Amino acid sequence: MDQNISTLILNLAYLIGSITFIIGLKMLSHPETARKGNMIAAVGMSIAILGTIFLKVGGDNVAIKYAIIFGGLIIGTVVGFIAAKKVQMTAMPEMVSLFNGMGGACAMLISLIEFHIDDKPAIGKLVIIVLGMIIGTVSFAGSIIAWGKLNGKIKDKTIAGGQIINFILFGGIIILSTVVIGGFAPDLTIYLFYGILSLAAIYGILFVMPIGGADMPVVISLLNSFTGVAAAFGGFLYDNPVMLTGGILVGSAGTILTILMCKAMNRSLKNVLIGSFGGAKAGVAGAAKEQGNFKEISLNDTAVLMAYAQKVMIIPGYGLAVAQAQHTCHELEKILGEKGVEVVYGIHPVAGRMPGHMNVLLAEADVPYEKLLEMEDANDQMGSTNVVLILGANDVVNPAAKEDPTSPIYGMPILEVEKAEHVIVNKRSMKPGYAGIENELFFRPKTSMLFGDAKKVLQNLIAELKQV
Repeated sequence: MDQNISTLILNLAYLIGSITFIIGLKMLSHPETARKGNMIAAVGMSIAILGTIFLKVGGDNVAIKYAIIFGGLIIGTVVGFIAAKKVQMTAMPEMVSLFNGMGGACAMLISLIEFHIDDKPAIGKLVIIVLGMIIGTVSFAGSIIAWGKLNGKIKDKTIAGGQIINFILFGGIIILSTVVIGGFAPDLTIYLFYGILSLAAIYGILFVMPIGGADMPVVISLLNSFTGVAAAFGGFLYDNPVMLTGGILVGSAGTILTILMCKAMNRSLKNVLIGSFGGAKAGVAGAAKEQGNFKEISLNDTAVLMAYAQKVMIIPGYGLAVAQAQHTCHELEKILGEKGVEVVYGIHPVAGRMPGHMNVLLAEADVPYEKLLEMEDANDQMGSTNVVLILGANDVVNPAAKEDPTSPIYGMPILEVEKAEHVIVNKRSMKPGYAGIENELFFRPKTSMLFGDAKKVLQNLIAELKQV
């Protein structure tokens, strides 16, 4: 094929890929179009990948190159497909962290390869190589730690003087990078480069290690933006518009999402990163208060209360995901609807273990999007709600966020469930939530506790409702 025609077709493939990324991201902003948007972006990516393979790969041993490339594509596709199909909703956050870490690792490997290919790169190219390697390595190491923390294999651990150590590591990375980029020690360049890689890996680990469980959605979003930025640097290195566009979109969207989530928690990003919210200290602080007594409610009384209500609001949390009870919850919603009860869902932006966790969970059960109320809208309707049913949520309904200045979550906007007539909380036990903070709501006069696994409780509740 003529070189000019080949270049024209390749650029057209890249243009299609970039446009589909933008369209896909726009469609992801609404649950009703999110799946279609994801598919459109995937098709665009496939066009860009195939265009690159067939129009850029050449030279000697083309057959061997194709065998290696397609072998990697097939293996990655099979592994990714099986992992995505088998993953439970409870494990979705850690899978997102793991896949995000793989993106960071790819960006790191691109920088390593380019560093070794080009013996004397221009300063601009070397800056991109070093920055891509640093950010990709931090994203990879941090995402792996986040994955371990989310699945319980790694516990929160605050190292004495950890912030000082991180500052020293960060300073060391800057100094070594300056030496490498400036060419001040040409004989030591390769050793210094791998020194930067090592420091960045250690920094990524120590950066995420002390961050508490309640802040993990913010951390996942931040690490995702890091991976996007690192991928954008790869786009610069290869003069590849698709990598550049995709990286910029992921980096900017991740950054915006991180800022919005921090706003939803009424905390600065700096406070999230150094505050260890949800760590051991929070647990100690939350456990120190004497709360008093709580009251339980039976399934029969719950069924009667909900059956004769005009409006019920369900507040989903991680406990709902653990019990895999989203489909049963939707069934409860439909039965109440048949009895003339209006049912809506109150969604807190940081409920669960990753951004949008509850939206994804309920979308899987085909809950109509119009029934999902964002926190502000849910709070506006709380006063007209007869019964609030809290399923596994904890910290996002804790009144200490509004009333107790000594609480680690003080100032965080919450779902103001106490405005409703009755509050029913389904939990397995009275243990504190993921943030390790005791919830004062459980001991309030309007609140009744309904203990048990969410799925089993909802199944029994449905059976009771059918008899009311």
